[in-house]
Order: sequence, then structure tokens, then C-alpha cells
Amino acid sequence: MEIIMAFVCGFLFMAAIYLILSRSLLRIIIGTGLLSHGAHLLIITMGGFGGNNPPVLADGVTEYVDPLPQALILTAIVISFGVTAFFLVLAYRSYQELKTDDMTQMKGSEDHE
Repeated sequence: MEIIMAFVCGFLFMAAIYLILSRSLLRIIIGTGLLSHGAHLLIITMGGFGGNNPPVLADGVTEYVDPLPQALILTAIVISFGVTAFFLVLAYRSYQELKTDDMTQMKGSEDHE
């Protein structure tokens, strides 16, 4: 199962880098979202799959799964949601002002003040 997840993480990273290197601002935002999802999946995979073991220690349980990767992923999901929402608002506002989402047209020129 870990091999399949490693390939899925690799595919997510590959697609994210491809989208981040494009000119469209919306594709860049989608790429950052994919990159964060790939990182979340990588951390969960490296944390190990516990099978049927509980994530916390209870009475009579001798084997349990480490809950730290799950807690880190939960925090990272909330942070990436906030960053993505901020990027979307920033892209919407820049589209309102400049009427384009092409990064080459957004950078302007030297004589423009």
C-alpha cells in the first residue's frame, strides 16, 4: 500500500510543479493546492498505516498508532485552506484591477509607475 501512495504522492507533486510553472494565476493556485495535498499524503504515508489499531491508548490496548502525523495533517489542512482562500481573494482582486490572469502581462514594465 505504501508503494501505491508513494506513486500517488509523486504524481501529485509532478502535476503541482507543472501547474505552478504555468502563466495563469488560477493554475498556480490550483498547483499550490495540489502541492499541499501531496505533502499531506506523504506525511500520512510516512507515519504508517496502523490497520485496525486505535490512534490513542485505551484500557487493555497494547498496540496503538502514533497520533502525531494525523494531528499534523489536520493542522496542515486548515492552514492550506486559509492560504488557498487568501490566494483566491488576491487573484480575484488582481483580476478586477488588471483584467487579466496572465503573469507575463501582470508584471508591467520599467517605465510604468
